[in-house]
Parts: sequence; structure tokens; C-alpha cells
Amino acid sequence: MRRWLAPPTPPAGLGLAAISYVVVDYLRHLSPTWHERLQPALWSILALIAVSRVPFYKHWSSEFRAAIPFVASMLFMLTCLLFEALSVRFVTAVLGLDWHSDTSPLPDTGQWLLLSLNEKLPETLVEILRARIIGLHHFLMLFMMLAFSVLFDSVEAPGLGLGARYMFTMAIGRLLRAITFVSTILPSARPWCAAARFRVPAYPHHWAQKYYVPYASDANAIRQIINQDIAYADTGEYLGDYQPDWGSMNFLINFLRPTPAEGASWYSLLKKAGGGCNDLLYSGHMLVAVLTAMAWTEAYGGCSSAFIWLLVMHSAQREIRERHHYTVDCVVAIYVGILLWKMTGFIWPAKDSMRSRRLAKLERIQSRLIQAAKDSDMDEVRELLKEVELGSQESQNKGHSKHLWLLLLLLVEYK
Repeated sequence: MRRWLAPPTPPAGLGLAAISYVVVDYLRHLSPTWHERLQPALWSILALIAVSRVPFYKHWSSEFRAAIPFVASMLFMLTCLLFEALSVRFVTAVLGLDWHSDTSPLPDTGQWLLLSLNEKLPETLVEILRARIIGLHHFLMLFMMLAFSVLFDSVEAPGLGLGARYMFTMAIGRLLRAITFVSTILPSARPWCAAARFRVPAYPHHWAQKYYVPYASDANAIRQIINQDIAYADTGEYLGDYQPDWGSMNFLINFLRPTPAEGASWYSLLKKAGGGCNDLLYSGHMLVAVLTAMAWTEAYGGCSSAFIWLLVMHSAQREIRERHHYTVDCVVAIYVGILLWKMTGFIWPAKDSMRSRRLAKLERIQSRLIQAAKDSDMDEVRELLKEVELGSQESQNKGHSKHLWLLLLLLVEYK
């Protein structure tokens, strides 16, 4: 009996498209000539197929309903990204470039493990682990492919609803990340990075000069400040910072510590912040990768989701191997991304939650439903179907009742 109630197997087209995209894009490292030929051809084929499906798309009403949450989620994400950029600049600038270049990286057992494996694994496997197969833009593009696959009924509509959930979850993750790394400033795994990328003062901000520097390396001074619970050291005169005229945004000067060479615009300065140089717990790249994998697994599933998770793991070990992040950054990003995606499911329910409740209710009453159908008691059939509809509290999609009638006919025919 259950064979009629089993969910349909998703078509393999989306998985093949995802694998093709990753393989063709990696050709840029193996054969740039073939990459230049195949990548435009692949995108043209995918775009033409997608456009050809637009006239036959049946879920425009649900897409329009999801448009407002989509725009709101996008604005929320942009706001969180602005806060993150401010925080990146602050943690880079507050201690000065001397601190970045003189402070040793933290000990990282994950880095040691990967170096040890390099000595034990076959050279071919090590080269695969070192290869730059997947990057941040790949995961973003894979999610775009997932969202647009609603045109082919590969995932449940609306695509804008899936995009809204993705951006909303991303925004929360980026906000939590900024709050985390701005709370305790950690040294970079690449000590030369800040001097090569940023033009911040070499000396610390006066906050650090007063509350951190006098007690940073002397154990007795640390013990004394714990006992007294007050900043007791005499720091003398503070070195003054450059003070541009930012008008109403002058309050940002103490946080961003601009230099004359960086121009008079606070916005232009933030655009240069990039991903920062000191360690930013947790990894933003890994958060994007995990959210893409979670969205893919929930919305599409199948063997291709396992492929996406393998790419996530490959990306994680590369982040550690190339010392863009410490191991803890990648580990925390993985479980935070999973938990955040699960949490936002309360706002954007999983694709089959309503259907699963209806089918569970239908299974409970199926014997009564079959008997009523065999007795040609259509009033009883209607009452039972109404009970299923009310029990699932689903009223948005009028096609659901048709699905229930179809299930009924299949059950009666099978009986």
C-alpha cells in the first residue's frame, strides 16, 4: 500500500548540471583554452533551457507572494554585511599593524594533522586535496541553480521563497559571526596579511594603549589588574589619529581609524576591508558553503547532495591548509550553519512538511477511506478528505485536494 505514498524521486538533471558546472569551471586550471570554450557554451545551454520553461511555469502566484519576504531578507542581509564590514575594519585597525606582524599565530592541531597526512597519503590524493576545485562563488552559483530549478519542478516552488530563507539565514549567520570575532581579537594565521593589505596606523588605538598593551605580556601585571579590577598603568600621552571630516558619520572615526592615504570617504574605506586579516571566528566562506549544502539537501536531496557535502569538506580542509582560517573557524561554521538552517525552518517550513502531515493523516484513515469508496459512499469520502485537509491546516494551494483525490483513486484501484 505504501508504494503509492512514497515521494517521487527527484530528476537527475539538476545534479548533472551542478557537476558539469564545477568540472567545466575547474578547467580554468587544467586547460584555459577549453575553459574559455566550454563555460560560455554551458551557461548558454542552461539559460536557453531555463527561458524555454518560463512560459510553462505554473507557480507565478506563489512567487509573487514570496517577493516581499525575498526583498526584506535581501535588505536585512545587506545591513548585516555592512555591520560585518565595520567590524572587520575595527578588529584590523584597533591594535595597529605592529601587533599583526609581531604576534605569533595560534597553535592549530588541524593544520598539524593535514601536514602529517601529506607525508602519509599518496601524492595523487594530496594533490587533489590541494587543488582549488571549489570556491565561494561556486557555492553561491550552485544555490542559484537550485533556486531556478523550480522552473523544472526539480524543487518545490516558490524559488523566491527558498532564496528568502537562504539570505535570511545568511544574514543571521553573518551578524552572529561579526559579534563573535569583534568580541575577542585573534591573531592571523598569516602574519604578513595586514601589512600587505591595509593602511592602518602602526600603533594601537588609545583604548588598546590604556586597557591592553601595559598588561599584555607581563604575568605580574595581568595578576595585578585582576586583583585591582582597574586599569592602573600610566600610559602617558596618547598618539593622535588622523581625523577626517565625515560629517554625520564622524562617530565611525574611532572605530575605523582612517589614514590620509585612504581618502575622505568612509564608504570607500569600507570597500577595502575585504575579508580582514586577523582571524575572524567563524569562517564566512564555510558558512556560505554549509548553507548551500543544507538548502540543496533539503530541497533536492539525492546523490548530488552528497557531492555538494564532499565539496564542503574539501573547501574546509583547503581553508585550513592554506591558513586562511584556523580549524576551529571551519568546525564552528559547519555546525552553526546546520543549526541556523534548521532554526529558520520554523519561519520557512521544509518543503514537504505540509504534505507529510496530510499523508500521515491519510494513512491513519485509509481503511475507512477505502471502505467508503468501495461502498460508493461519496459523502463519507468527502468528509474524510475534509478531515485530512483541516488536520493539515493547508489552504494556500488549491491543487492539494486534487492530489488527495488522486491518492484515493490509486488506493481504490490497488485494492
